[in-house]
Amino acid sequence: MRKRGLFKKQSDQEKKESIFPISIKVLEEKIRKELPGKQDLFIQEHEQNGKKLLLFGVPYLIEKVDLNDYLLEPLLEKKINWTNEEILNEIPLSTGVKVTSFEEIIDKLLVGGVFIYVEHEEEIICYILLNKEKRGLDKAETESLVLGPKIAFTESISTNMNIIRFRVRSKDLVMEELKVGESIPTDLRLVYMKSIANEDDVNTMRQRIEDLDVDKIEDAIVLKQYLEDSELNVFPQFEITELPDRLTYAITHGKVGVLIENSPSAIIAPATFFSFLESTEDRYMRWQSGTFFRFLRFISIFFAITVTPAYVAVVTYQYGLIPMQLLISIGQSRAQVPFPPLLEAFLLEFMIELLREAGARLPTKVGQTMGIVGGIVIGQAAVEAGLTSNILIIVVAMSALASFTSPSYLLGSSVRIIRFPLMLLAGALGVFGIMFGICFIIIHAIRLTSLGRPYLSPLYPLQLKDFNNVFFRSPPRYDSNRMKSFLLKDQRRFSKEEAAKKQDIDE
Repeated sequence: MRKRGLFKKQSDQEKKESIFPISIKVLEEKIRKELPGKQDLFIQEHEQNGKKLLLFGVPYLIEKVDLNDYLLEPLLEKKINWTNEEILNEIPLSTGVKVTSFEEIIDKLLVGGVFIYVEHEEEIICYILLNKEKRGLDKAETESLVLGPKIAFTESISTNMNIIRFRVRSKDLVMEELKVGESIPTDLRLVYMKSIANEDDVNTMRQRIEDLDVDKIEDAIVLKQYLEDSELNVFPQFEITELPDRLTYAITHGKVGVLIENSPSAIIAPATFFSFLESTEDRYMRWQSGTFFRFLRFISIFFAITVTPAYVAVVTYQYGLIPMQLLISIGQSRAQVPFPPLLEAFLLEFMIELLREAGARLPTKVGQTMGIVGGIVIGQAAVEAGLTSNILIIVVAMSALASFTSPSYLLGSSVRIIRFPLMLLAGALGVFGIMFGICFIIIHAIRLTSLGRPYLSPLYPLQLKDFNNVFFRSPPRYDSNRMKSFLLKDQRRFSKEEAAKKQDIDE
């Protein structure tokens, strides 16, 4: 579906309409009228042997060393004829191109273009000398790792492309250039392995990007929301990562990646629900440890969704499900609490969410102190004031800890949202309400797709051969095939028989 934006696209004919030849004075007036801020332009007029030349650009976007040493010095100090061909031949820069339309001039000005116009010529010469301000390579902030590479993407797309190309030294790696945004175009790269990725996935992603009609895209996370299959569901449908090794692993296993300028994150598609519970560390551990921690995350996410609603349900309706000794402890703990279990649980969960949000918004060291001290102080004060019970504080704390086990912040946020409707159903219908809510979530997830692929694959539709890529890790030599669910061009990674051979040097 085509998404309409605020700005209308220009036709190709309008963009290519030439304004040359033109007098220097008229060109200068047009440029100043389009960019009226004097501080945004440098415009210099020079004359030599009866020829006039106009030089202009946006100073804070331009690399000063390249401008002075490689453009101005040969242009003004060497005795060269001022013709377009002579200038392109003598200036030692490879980015020189001829431009004819005024729209192209404005577009290139805003990406660090320096223009040279010799009066009465039929084109103007442009050199892109963009000075890219970027931070250095650093550790990932949102995806913490103990094992494996810790380098993270930056806001520079050229740096990110360099990292990916360095990690995947293959002629099959494709970084297809696209642009998104009408009023403020942003560079974008579609990244995939030509010999592996499913062509339908690549074409679908490309078509969705090209069909976008929006004024500006601020970040990969914003772009992801435009490209997802469904806008009305709570589950994330594309992965977001700031780890280059996660992206390279995904594309070498047949998925499609998207890099965008000014974003330190990359998009990975198609994704399944289980993709968000996989960590890059799983591959760096022994397969037994990787399998154990993956199972732990599956159990934790289910626990995070259901444990607080289950408390509300059994305390409100299904007392018989609680052992007698525990029931006595719960009764004593709640003796002074004036609220019903549903309101009590909502109050405590709301307090936990406030602490979590406040800790995330404060500076790092202050936020950590706020989360720990605030949780202890407020929890103890709430119990002593009779607002909640000790048992519920333990339940809510376990639920919060379980939600933190998800490697994906997006899935963790979804779990936090889902928990509240389930608590309402538990308060209204007890355990039956929880079961109704879980069934609704499962049915909803079965209907979801990611780039047209089933969201619960390989569980639905059932593909048993893909289980070792999702639910557990098999020993490395048995991990010889890619996921069949994605219908890739090349399913085979290596020969299992050859990988099983182990010979000593003297054999």
